[in-house]
Amino acid sequence: MPTQTATQSGCRLTTDLLARFRTVRAATLAFTAPLTPEDLMVQSCPEASPVKWHLAHTSWFFETFVLADYLPGYTPYHPDFHWLFNSYYTSLGDMPAKKLRASFSRPPLDQILAYRAHVDAAIATLLSGEAEAEDEVLRRISLGLEHEQQHLELIATDIKHALFTNPLHPAYLEASAKPWSLIPNLCTFTTFEGGLTEIGLTLDPSDPNAFAFDNETPRHKVYLQPFALANRLVTVADYLAFIDDNGYTRPELWLSEGWSTMRAEGWQAPLYWRRDSATTSGWSVYTLHGFQPLESLLATPVCHLSFFEADAFARWSGMRLPTEFEWEHAALTATTAPRNMLESDTLHPTPAPASEGLQQLFGDVWEWTSSGYTGYPGYRPLPGALGEYNGKFMSSQVILRGGSCVTPATHIRPTYRNFFTPATRWQFSGLRLAKDIM
Repeated sequence: MPTQTATQSGCRLTTDLLARFRTVRAATLAFTAPLTPEDLMVQSCPEASPVKWHLAHTSWFFETFVLADYLPGYTPYHPDFHWLFNSYYTSLGDMPAKKLRASFSRPPLDQILAYRAHVDAAIATLLSGEAEAEDEVLRRISLGLEHEQQHLELIATDIKHALFTNPLHPAYLEASAKPWSLIPNLCTFTTFEGGLTEIGLTLDPSDPNAFAFDNETPRHKVYLQPFALANRLVTVADYLAFIDDNGYTRPELWLSEGWSTMRAEGWQAPLYWRRDSATTSGWSVYTLHGFQPLESLLATPVCHLSFFEADAFARWSGMRLPTEFEWEHAALTATTAPRNMLESDTLHPTPAPASEGLQQLFGDVWEWTSSGYTGYPGYRPLPGALGEYNGKFMSSQVILRGGSCVTPATHIRPTYRNFFTPATRWQFSGLRLAKDIM
């Protein structure tokens, strides 16, 4: 029987990574294809960036952290791009203020696309050589691909906000409303006994094909009290009942900071909901397919909620949000696969299937947890500038789990920790209820 040598194994790993690199990079461009050059310039809220900037910054990442260090003789595409498209890596030097990104009319789009092609060709050269690529090269390219997929999701959320703020409210893609006006399934619960469990990952340093962000490590033990999780996500119909019960005017339901934020921002409903007397429900909801009557979405998961709104709804329900450890423990025991993610092309949360047990754990909406974003016991950020990727944001952020309808399917896993400030609403964020078992 023939055997595979270490060199053959390494070459196959390199070949597979190059194929994945091309797939991920192409997916970003495919999503931007329906957009006009003018669309790509809009930066409609402080959290967002122009799509054109995302296209450049993801290329900057590979150029800065891979090509500059590991491709002999590599020539940067443009000397100014090193600082112009830096996001927040202060150890690498200065960068323009984020709020100025919409002013980058130059370089023009064709130059940004040429930059992407230049970087793509250089990565192909690096991975197509006869010599086996170094393990660190493979790890950094894998990190760059995960970074690209994060920005693909950000492109989806950023362009949704940009099109919504346009007075014409254009759709990203025209599509007819889905027949989702069915009554949502009764919310049932799955019970977990609790006890000692293990959370997170510890990667094998000898396996360059293994990947996790540094904030998912190291694996460690956590004790859980008995708890139960709702088998489906909170729906539009559920949340409408909260609104109709004056949920936005009852301070006893809100955290103090949440109440102050909600009042200051004038929130009366989730982001993208607007009063509409022409609909049966009195509301319509903006989606990437344009405005839809709320009654056509009643069975779908509610989305674009802040942590404060999710927490207030849970209190109104007499329950709570799960901890991130409860969520991960449940996700590791679940048998359901991701079902409504970016590749499904719905671009909006869909109703839970009529099935028993935990549903919608992956996809549809990011699920707010009650856990603050901190490092696990023994956490160590990556060395050098890459240590700024996650670790320096471990303050005043809240963890979300599970991915959304615009998350690439290959980008999510049970240990994945997303994080945003508690007032964030422009992401596809929703919630699942939890309760204690006494």
